[in-house]
Amino acid sequence: MERLWNRCPRWLRIAFLSLATMTVLLLAVAGYGYWYLNPSVDRTDGVVYGTRNGAPLTLDVLKPVDPNGLAVAFMVSGSWKSGTPGETPTWMFAPLLQNGYTVFAICHISQPESTVMEIIDDVNRGIRYVRHHADAYEIDPDRIGVSGGSAGGHLSLMLATRGGPGDADAADPIDRESSKVQAVAIFYPVTDLLNMGPSTENPGDGGPPVSFVKAFGPNAENMDKWKEIGRDCSPIFHVTKNLPPTLIYHGDADTLVPLEQSVRFRDQAAKCGRYVKVVVQPGGGHGWPTLMWDSMSFASWFDEHLKPDQ
Repeated sequence: MERLWNRCPRWLRIAFLSLATMTVLLLAVAGYGYWYLNPSVDRTDGVVYGTRNGAPLTLDVLKPVDPNGLAVAFMVSGSWKSGTPGETPTWMFAPLLQNGYTVFAICHISQPESTVMEIIDDVNRGIRYVRHHADAYEIDPDRIGVSGGSAGGHLSLMLATRGGPGDADAADPIDRESSKVQAVAIFYPVTDLLNMGPSTENPGDGGPPVSFVKAFGPNAENMDKWKEIGRDCSPIFHVTKNLPPTLIYHGDADTLVPLEQSVRFRDQAAKCGRYVKVVVQPGGGHGWPTLMWDSMSFASWFDEHLKPDQ
């Protein structure tokens, strides 16, 4: 074998060694990728945190093998439609789980069966549930992050701007808890339903998004009532000096939820002395191929703003 190797032309030996090295590197990268995207977790799906119209509201709990004692609530919502227990894949949360975060994937009843206003109430209930059971889940109740994309980003910002103390006199102890969150990292959220700008959903008369009229209930078609509904459901109108640190990734080619939605939210937050970081994805639409890569920065953001020693 050695003689045969030595008789081979030098260029062929170099090519063979290069190919072998590349193969080993590719296998190593593939192995690392598989390990990274498939973290070991203790997963409990379908935990009931409340009810809506007689149907259960559920969340999935994903706890890593080496938890850091902190939590991130993920809003399972696109177009204000949600998933079912166990439907959200573990790999989707890999960056957070690899950094030790216990993830709570919070689902809701999809519109139009639930209105967006009811959905907002229900995800607030989800945060209150997580906080009420903080000891059981071994997380710090005062350090909860929130994440999501599109409608999930909108719901995250509604928690960031309007989440707060519960009803101290409520019969249910969960409802006495706060729904406040301490850090936000999201993708392309709707922030102003009354001014959709160049969105393909803009009806042109200040009314509700054209594809989601029913999502806001029967009063949404009454323009006077819509102005109240739209304002109540728009995070940009509820920014205060208590807004937690917020990271937003948004594509500059998004025609459904234009970039200006995040830019105007950032500028409004700045007027209140609050920090919102907007990262622009050049050429990105309403989603792009490297979302998973970008979500790795979400874990770093939560490390920076949730960890006690930060």
